[in-house]
Amino acid sequence: MNKITFIGLGNMGTPMAKNLLKAGLQVEVFDLNPNATLELTEMGATSASSLQQAVIGADVVITMLPAGQHVQSVYLGPNGVLESAEEGTLLIDSSTIDPATARQVATQANEHGLAFVDAPVSGGVAGAGAGTLTFIVGGSDESFAQARDILQHMGKNIFHAGDAGSGQVAKICNNMMLGILMSGTCEALNLGIDNGLDPKVLSDIMLQSSGRNWALELYNPCPNVMETAPASNGYQGGFMTQLMAKDLGLAMEAAVASHSSTPMGSVARNLFNIHSSQGNGNKDFSSLFEFYQQQSKG
Repeated sequence: MNKITFIGLGNMGTPMAKNLLKAGLQVEVFDLNPNATLELTEMGATSASSLQQAVIGADVVITMLPAGQHVQSVYLGPNGVLESAEEGTLLIDSSTIDPATARQVATQANEHGLAFVDAPVSGGVAGAGAGTLTFIVGGSDESFAQARDILQHMGKNIFHAGDAGSGQVAKICNNMMLGILMSGTCEALNLGIDNGLDPKVLSDIMLQSSGRNWALELYNPCPNVMETAPASNGYQGGFMTQLMAKDLGLAMEAAVASHSSTPMGSVARNLFNIHSSQGNGNKDFSSLFEFYQQQSKG
């Protein structure tokens, strides 16, 4: 393997690309913001001046993009990945997007003689930096085997969810569950506080009881209960509220397509949308705790 191209150097893409460089791999990077490549070129990456230049000659192309429309543009647009990549190139999209777009790109990639997997991630910015991400992969068995050899340099857990698009379906199911759990945890803690309980004591009780969950164990939304959680750092870092609202929107779109009943997911989406629209979109999604506090005071 000679060249890995990484496209999309945001909060997740940059540390992911860094881990490829730390593994001794040859990496070329591209981002619409030229300044985004500087940190990586200082570490030994080469920087392309255009998307087409970045893709030509690549053995593997990895993308980490904001939304489905960006994935469509990068892969299917003029001088995009499918037009520029050589036959046999492996394409890995780690964006979180709708399953339909992932399947569309996969179908057209196959028509061009290219292998494609959708490989959204779980683990956030911290996991990206530590190289401990979970990759949830959709694609053929052969493409998954190829992708796993690359993904292992950026993640700790790599799952094959099924055919193309399956990675996206599994990811949005996980994030819908996460949104529901976090909103319920915020609600329960605020109920306890409103009735005179210490949130640390209540958290400890629930952690040893049937209400135990991931948010209580690793990501407590109440400030000063868990030192390492974003809640104790002004809700900075972590996973932004606007991204949770986006992912819950993807879950609702999938539910409409499959005629699935998701009443709790729908409520969670509304809560995070309201909280985001009130100027909290860039705060960590656990800041929904503040939404409940404001309702109590109101």
